[in-house]
Amino acid sequence: MSGNRFRYGAWRDGPDPLAAPYDVRGAVDEVGERVLAGENLRDALRDLLRRGPRDGRGLDELYSRARRMRRDALRRGNLDGAVTRAQQLLDQALAAEREELGRRDDDNSRFAEAMLDNLPRSTAQAVQELSEYDWASDEARQTYQQILNGLRQEVVEQRFAGMKQALQGQDPAANERISEMVTDLNDLLARHARGEDTEDAFQRFMAKHGEFFPEQPQNIDELIDSLARRAAAAERLMRSLSPQQREELAQLMDQALGDGPLRGQLAEMTDNLRALRPGLNWGRGERMRGSEDLGYGDATAALGELADLDDLLEQLGQEHPGATLDDVDVQAVERQLGRSAADDVRRLRDLERELRRQGWVTRDDDGLTLSPKALRRLGRTALAQVFSDLSAKQRGQHDLRDAGAAGDLTGSSRRWRFGDEQPLDVVRTIGNAVRRRASGGGTATLPVRLQPEDFEVAETERRASAVVALCVDLSYSMFADGRWGPMKQTALALSHLVATQFPQDSLQIIGFGPAAMTLSQAELAAIEPTMEKGTNLQHALKLAGRHLRRHPGSEPVVLVVTDGEPTAHLDDSGQPFFWWPPLPETIEATVHEVDQLTRYGATLNVFMLGEDPGLRRFVDAVAQRSGGRVFSPDVEELGRYVVDDYVRSRRGRR
Repeated sequence: MSGNRFRYGAWRDGPDPLAAPYDVRGAVDEVGERVLAGENLRDALRDLLRRGPRDGRGLDELYSRARRMRRDALRRGNLDGAVTRAQQLLDQALAAEREELGRRDDDNSRFAEAMLDNLPRSTAQAVQELSEYDWASDEARQTYQQILNGLRQEVVEQRFAGMKQALQGQDPAANERISEMVTDLNDLLARHARGEDTEDAFQRFMAKHGEFFPEQPQNIDELIDSLARRAAAAERLMRSLSPQQREELAQLMDQALGDGPLRGQLAEMTDNLRALRPGLNWGRGERMRGSEDLGYGDATAALGELADLDDLLEQLGQEHPGATLDDVDVQAVERQLGRSAADDVRRLRDLERELRRQGWVTRDDDGLTLSPKALRRLGRTALAQVFSDLSAKQRGQHDLRDAGAAGDLTGSSRRWRFGDEQPLDVVRTIGNAVRRRASGGGTATLPVRLQPEDFEVAETERRASAVVALCVDLSYSMFADGRWGPMKQTALALSHLVATQFPQDSLQIIGFGPAAMTLSQAELAAIEPTMEKGTNLQHALKLAGRHLRRHPGSEPVVLVVTDGEPTAHLDDSGQPFFWWPPLPETIEATVHEVDQLTRYGATLNVFMLGEDPGLRRFVDAVAQRSGGRVFSPDVEELGRYVVDDYVRSRRGRR
């Protein structure tokens, strides 16, 4: 007996069920790396989904595939094939008729030949004139009948997917059923447009006419969506033709539908659908080219596919405000791009949802942005990068695990009180419990039972707090010269250090360009460079002074990061004024703020980026005037210089 045989191969049926899920923290870190490199926060978050994590398959690849498919669809053929086909059939019918008339030798035949020779050049008008013509050739008569019968069948089939069987032949009963269905449909659409409850009416309609709708819509909205897309494709076909072609096709369609009620019923249905789905591309034409002449059905199908691709491109583009991956129709992606593409969208959608569920991102009117939780992680990453290049000795000096505790131990202790945050003195606490039990006549046995009155806490000497203003240059030169990313990294690292290790200190980040502004951690991460000119250090120092004075009991420190001399100041009306080269008024206004900070007792240190001679002269004069220091770090070491200076001075304030 032979055993079972198995064959193994690559998994091809959808996403790998054993593949690891996206690393959400890794995705957040990827965004953080790009922000710290100077990129825009929202762009980094957007690209995470557009490119996929770590250059995986994202929306951009799917968007490119949809664009290629649209270009291919535009080269599928000419849209005037319905008119061209009618002309070809007419030419065949006339040729067969003339051949038959040539065999006859009578006046009626000569008269018929003269009539055929004088037919209008317009195909539609020629078909109209021949509607009462008595054909001599049976072949010619049948070919002529194909012009209108075939067009009529294509028009009705295009509107209703289940019409093919009903339209075969010229069964009057079938025509009556079609007319009855369209009448009932228009009644249903009109009731729905008036806001009436049509759920039961829809069920009765489908029970009666469901054979005409093989797609089996589950509710009236699905029915309307399907019919409206088909009707819009027909309208777009007419808009895609030249005026002459449009007129020819319209006349041919009128003749094909005849004088019965169907023509008016279809027009009424189109009006109802247009009112119910006005957002579809009803009037937009397309310029299609190709070697093949597309008939009416093929042309409208091609335009319907283009409309579906346009909708898909809009969804994948995510350009409209508030766009999310939930807006992407996964079923449409699968229809157009295949199952693997749909699986990619599902994975990206799961990633976005998981980022929101775990609290890494939030959504506002402008799209996704990092949450406070993610910003704390970003700050921690920035701080780690700041110290990553230190030597082993320096790394030991900057170990921050126990930095910023409430204070240094004094060696004494006291009774614990509710709300105390000081460390517990374990030895004295246990000793109190033992002595309490002994004084009560008991014996000191294990386990020792603790009571609230036994607890003692170690007393600490409270460290002095600091109030810090970090002023960072936001002028365009910072971005152009590659200093934007290190500036962000420095500010985020210092912000995280103060928040987590020195909570008794108060840090305010101030950005300055043509004017100055205070920045939260989230605003700093999201801020983008602008082309506006101006380095308004005076305004930044004024805001720094306000921040210092709000904390009078703390040691004041001002840190300035800039790459250019002051070129802007606030005039008497409070408006920023820019001029280059710097005016004496700008320098005087800036120096006035330096003097104000110096009299207040603030330490003012400047971190100068670049080798601008004007900036060097200015910062040297400021250092002499204020008693502060000037640093000239390489841009890669800016964060280490700023944070290191803060930590060293902070240790000096214990």
